[in-house]
Amino acid sequence: MYTIKLRDFEGPLDLLLFFIKRDELDIYNIPLSKIAKEFFDYLHYMQELDLEIAGEFLVMAAELMEIKAKMLLPPEPGQEEEEDPRANLVKRLIEYKRFKEVATDLVMREAEQMKVAYRGYHEADPRVIEEGEDERSLNDVSLFDLIASFQFAVARMPKKTVHEIVRINVTLEEQIEFIRDFFSRRSEATFAELVAGMYDKIRVVVTFIALLEIIRGQEIIVRQAEPFAELSIMRHVN
Repeated sequence: MYTIKLRDFEGPLDLLLFFIKRDELDIYNIPLSKIAKEFFDYLHYMQELDLEIAGEFLVMAAELMEIKAKMLLPPEPGQEEEEDPRANLVKRLIEYKRFKEVATDLVMREAEQMKVAYRGYHEADPRVIEEGEDERSLNDVSLFDLIASFQFAVARMPKKTVHEIVRINVTLEEQIEFIRDFFSRRSEATFAELVAGMYDKIRVVVTFIALLEIIRGQEIIVRQAEPFAELSIMRHVN
């Protein structure tokens, strides 16, 4: 089964594991400078998109800065070698990763068991796509995957050499209707295709937020053929 998760699961440890898996990093030897920069970049995008940032993200940001500072400080003369400043974070990440793997395994077992015998009346969850509906394997899409698509679309926007002060009148309601109209004519598209032709970053930002609202309303679905691949946005057909 496949579900879209937007707010109930993603936390700072999830974001760090997202980077580690995406970039195939050694969890026991985390390149702190690289992962800290990625973390702050994502916080910047979350703030720019006006997404609610839980306090634990800010706590993690402070912790990463503290670890990075400790790693830059030379050991004092005659001092015994101290424990790697990353050790506690690595331990928590490994424990959390194991917890997630166990939780995922239990969900998969429950799904398999439900195929054998339902416990009473079972109403299909409209947010779930059965694997048989598509030949490609589907993977869980998190908010971080969606932000990655937003980053990709923004990076492809043409760079303006002349700075103009233009007041852009665009509302969330207008962009929600724009997305609905777009998918009334197309059954599937990437976020980059959705915002193609938009030359103002604010319009792309509002469109992304409108997309999140429509996903929450289950009017469209998002799928991913393989981890970290470009996301496909599809009209939800009941």
